[in-house]
Amino acid sequence: MAIEYRVLGKTGLRVSTLGFGGSEVGYQAVAQKTVDKILNTALDAGINVIDTAECYADGESLVGKAIAGRRAEVVLMTKCGHARLGSAADRAAGYAQEDWNPKMLAHSIERSLKNLGTDHVDVMQFHSPSLTTLKDGRVIEVLHRSRERGQARFVGCSIDTDDAVYAVESGAFDTLQISVSIADQEAIDLVLPKAAARGMGVIVKRPIANAAWRHGKQPPSDWYTRPYWDRLQKLNYDFVRRGAESAAEVALRFTLGTPGVTTAIVGTTRPERIAQNIAHAGAGPLPPADYEAIRARWRTVAPADWTGQR
Repeated sequence: MAIEYRVLGKTGLRVSTLGFGGSEVGYQAVAQKTVDKILNTALDAGINVIDTAECYADGESLVGKAIAGRRAEVVLMTKCGHARLGSAADRAAGYAQEDWNPKMLAHSIERSLKNLGTDHVDVMQFHSPSLTTLKDGRVIEVLHRSRERGQARFVGCSIDTDDAVYAVESGAFDTLQISVSIADQEAIDLVLPKAAARGMGVIVKRPIANAAWRHGKQPPSDWYTRPYWDRLQKLNYDFVRRGAESAAEVALRFTLGTPGVTTAIVGTTRPERIAQNIAHAGAGPLPPADYEAIRARWRTVAPADWTGQR
């Protein structure tokens, strides 16, 4: 199945609608040879978007080594604003310490380039900043200076909820990364129309809701997946009940068919999932009636506190 490409807003970058997200390979300490196979499989199939972050443990280094001979084929994105995970306990907890000091932030950008083995990334993104951080001109200046120096071709922000509205309306960013899925629909009405009006490219994280259905009736113990599992129990979509592959296909087609979405990044630790994800994406948008049924179910069930997951 052929990969579809879109233009990432005003950046003009030609990107595959399906991208690769690097959090799993970093946090789960996947072996380099496996990451090599995953990313070479993805690139051979036409996927050109790779997104990672400094706080994904050794994720940047793993990605950098895997694409070392193919950098020109990649629209490479990373994220800054979190300090590197330190102790094993911190890594197990899944949290990075925020570090928005301008001097340290500038240093972290340089460190990301070193980790990735490149002199520039295509998009450097802030990683879940607070609204206070977004209003700090010194911090914004660091990101803009990285663009002026050629360390980043474009700058973006990975953010959700009302803070995402501020980030879009500030005019400080070329791209937006945000959560959109069958279990995370706040941004569809709240943010995406505003981003489209400003010509921003939109990168969707968690487009298949962390595949929370794979846990079945047993709630997951990790903080990253549990909120989506809880939501899916209440949403009770029929296609999720039909099994994992049905859920993955419908979920990905829903996200990619949402107006304003440019590309969706899906992570995996298994090379064989690349072809499966490409097949799901290649099936095209859901029929309008099916798409609207998912939206209607969300509007009926979702309480006000089901906001975008950071």
